[in-house]
Amino acid sequence: MRHIPLVAAVVFFIFIIIHSNATIREKNDCVQIKKDSREICGIVSKGETFFDIFKKYGLSMHELFQLKEASAAVHRLRNLCPGQTYKIVVDESNQVESLFYWIDEDNILHIAKNESGFDAQKIPIEYEKRVQYMGGLIRDNLISSLGEDGEKVVIALQLSDIFAWDIDFTSELREGDTYKIIVEGYYLNGVLKKYGDILSAEFVNKGETFRAYRYEIGGQADYYDEEGKSVKKAFLKAPLNFRRISSYFSRGRFHPILRIRRPHHGLDYAAPAGTPVSAVGEGTIQFAGYKGQYGKLVIIKHTNGWKTYYGHLSQISKSIRRGKKIHQGQVIGRVGSTGLATGPHLHYELRINNKPLNPLSVKMPRGKPIPENLLAEFRTFKSQMDAQFASIPLPYLVHASEDKNKKI
Repeated sequence: MRHIPLVAAVVFFIFIIIHSNATIREKNDCVQIKKDSREICGIVSKGETFFDIFKKYGLSMHELFQLKEASAAVHRLRNLCPGQTYKIVVDESNQVESLFYWIDEDNILHIAKNESGFDAQKIPIEYEKRVQYMGGLIRDNLISSLGEDGEKVVIALQLSDIFAWDIDFTSELREGDTYKIIVEGYYLNGVLKKYGDILSAEFVNKGETFRAYRYEIGGQADYYDEEGKSVKKAFLKAPLNFRRISSYFSRGRFHPILRIRRPHHGLDYAAPAGTPVSAVGEGTIQFAGYKGQYGKLVIIKHTNGWKTYYGHLSQISKSIRRGKKIHQGQVIGRVGSTGLATGPHLHYELRINNKPLNPLSVKMPRGKPIPENLLAEFRTFKSQMDAQFASIPLPYLVHASEDKNKKI
């Protein structure tokens, strides 16, 4: 599984930001001639530096040094990314008047000449936010169903993070499952550049409908279900990405090595050796080391007498040691076959007051609900989102709304 919050925490693509200014064309470099000035604009190539760009256009290396000095505290000019846009304005004497560099999706570096030299600042890109609507069928996996371009992958990861406590997107998706998403869209001069936060989402998995609504309390945003309860739970659905459950919780399983019947107090997740194993919930490490038939084992003590066991690990993360506090989703080790194991898999146990319980049948407690005094406001917001869900047709993917009356 992906672990929380993913999004933040992982970027899969570098996107090319093409500024909409008419002086920037869809080719590597261009030179625009204006009265009393000249604009040099282009896109950074792989391995290219401003030294290369200045040399290419016969610009002053002394001025490049001054520009680097001026921008050092704002953004170092040596930190260029391929695909990013730049623009250099020079006067009739080929002296630099200003330089623009699109640092990322949200910021532009602007360096301008003044009486004493150059002055640098980071300018936020001003986007227009609009509500976007998506809906569709699951045909294979979540990413391919939404679309595999960079921005759609980000949406897929956000969606899987929101419902991570209820749906295992690795093993539990079914062809014909459906999704509906209401999300922020960021526009620049009428062109969609990127997506923001998912405002509300619906996912129908194996006939069961899950909904989540983004709601802010005291400046902190979180996702809540239809009753105003947090979608977050004490424990994640599973501690890793796995191929299948190879052995279930049982009071009398036939052991493949010992050739006898005995209790199996957990789940065995078949997964390739080296697959990361994550803590399903916040807690404190009670044990980390080698323990008989478990092999390399980590035991985490949670609140209210709950404990989780992670056995047969090939390795335990270096930072994992007795007494260390860890957070939900933190990697604690890797799948292996140490101890009494026929092959690589994770043995996972859940215990309450040392009594083993079946992880698949235990109803996990959720996080804090919306306070009573805010429930009426939340229900109004929920009704608005539900009306918009109803307007998203299925089974095909709905394109972004261009209705400017639906701006955020």
